[in-house]
Amino acid sequence: MVCAISSLNSAMATTSSTHLPLPLLHLPHRRFSPPTPRTTVLRHWRRPATVRAAIQGDGDFGARDPFPAEIESRFGEKVLGFSDTEHKILIPSIPALALSQQQCAPVSSLGPPMADDEAQKLLKKVVGWRLVDNDGSGRLKLQCLWKLRDFECGVELIKRIYEVVQDCGHFPDLHLEHSNQVRAELWTSAIGGLSMNDFIVAAKLDEIRTSDLAPRKRVWA
Repeated sequence: MVCAISSLNSAMATTSSTHLPLPLLHLPHRRFSPPTPRTTVLRHWRRPATVRAAIQGDGDFGARDPFPAEIESRFGEKVLGFSDTEHKILIPSIPALALSQQQCAPVSSLGPPMADDEAQKLLKKVVGWRLVDNDGSGRLKLQCLWKLRDFECGVELIKRIYEVVQDCGHFPDLHLEHSNQVRAELWTSAIGGLSMNDFIVAAKLDEIRTSDLAPRKRVWA
């Protein structure tokens, strides 16, 4: 009898563990989502209320009244730009301007010509010019040569030079040589040598466009 009961219990246990159907749970399907990156979190960042109000026109952005404690500390006297600061607008002097921006001034015949060392310093501020002493008298001149494509280009360059210097009151000596070369010489006859006016005009002539007048380069295949 005892053996029969044990066999029945074993059969029931086996049947309940293996053959009895279990209730099915229908769970909604959810796709796995990776963690939200930091950039996405920052994109939903909300501005502070004071900044939003300033952007919308409800307040002054970047300015506020000082706190009482700040006024008592006299912080305005410890920083640059407080109300008692004296502001000055500095206008550049004539020597600080570029040579091409300066204007020629009258030269007295009683004054001496420019010293050689000063002329050497100013020579570095002009392009393509050199100091020459043609007659060996020691009176220096500024000289520049342009090699052009043809005679017509030489005439065109002389016209462009005239357009530049016609309002200066100081004119160079121009020579059209070899049908395609223009030579310009600058000096101040009133003092028998160089003056600041010569370098001012030379700097203005340096700004003349001559690329369309230069000889064409040959391209070899």
